[in-house]
Amino acid sequence: MSDWVVEAASSSNGRVALVTGAARGIGLGIAAWLITEGWQVVLADIDRPRGLRVTEVLGENALFVGMDVASEEQVSAGVAEVIGRFGRLDALVCNAAVADPRNSTLESLSLAHWNRVLAVNLNGPMLLAKHCAPYLRAHCGSIVNLTSTRARQSEPDTEAYAASKGGLLALTHALAISLGPEIRVNAVSPGWIDVRDPSVRRAEPLSDADHAQHPAGRVGNVEDVAAMVAWLLSRNAGFITGQEFVVDGGMTRKMVYVE
Repeated sequence: MSDWVVEAASSSNGRVALVTGAARGIGLGIAAWLITEGWQVVLADIDRPRGLRVTEVLGENALFVGMDVASEEQVSAGVAEVIGRFGRLDALVCNAAVADPRNSTLESLSLAHWNRVLAVNLNGPMLLAKHCAPYLRAHCGSIVNLTSTRARQSEPDTEAYAASKGGLLALTHALAISLGPEIRVNAVSPGWIDVRDPSVRRAEPLSDADHAQHPAGRVGNVEDVAAMVAWLLSRNAGFITGQEFVVDGGMTRKMVYVE
C-alpha cells in the first residue's frame, strides 16, 4: 500500500472531488492522480478499514467517508459530510461496483445476486447524481461514470454485470441531457486493467501473451484510466458531455477469428 504515496501538488486548485469505490484499484488510482493535480479528494468506500489506511497514505488532501452506494441513506449522509467539511463539490466519479463480472449460469442466477449487482452498479450512480447535483450545479461541475467494455460485449454467465454497465452507459447520456449545461456527464469504459496494487504487479507480472493480445501492446493499468478521468474533469474538456471514452488498448476494435 505504500506504493500509493503521492507527491502533493505545489498548490491546491480549490476543487473538491468525490470518488466512490476508492479504497483500491481504479478508484484509488483516480484519487491519487487527482491529488497530484491539486484536488481535495473524498474517498468513499464500503471497506472502512482499508479506506482509512489508504487515505492516511495519500496525505492531507484525502478524506475518507464510509458509504454503501446502494443505500440512499448512506449516500445522502456521505454527501452531506462532504459539503459540511468543504462547503462545495466540483466533481463526482462513480466507480464503486460489484466488480466480478461472472455470476452463476442463467438458470441458477439468483434474483438476490442480480438485484445486488444492479443496486450497486446502477442504482448507486443514480443516487449519487441525485444527491450531488445541487452542489455540482453551483460550480459547473462534472460527473464521470466508470462503465465497462462489457456494456457492449460479453463472456458467458455475465448477465448481471453486463446489464448494470449497459444501463450505466445509458444513464450517463440521460444525465448529461437532464443536468446540462451546468453539469457535464461522461463515461469511461475500461477494458482489461491490471487493478492489483503496484507491489503485486511487480512481484507477479502478467505474461507476454497477455500484453500481446492488445493492439497497444500491453494490458492497461489504473493510471491509464485515471488520466482519462482527470482530463474529463478538467476545464479542457468543457465541450465534452454525454460521451463514452473506451480505455482498452484497442481490444474492442480487434477482430478475432478461431482458426
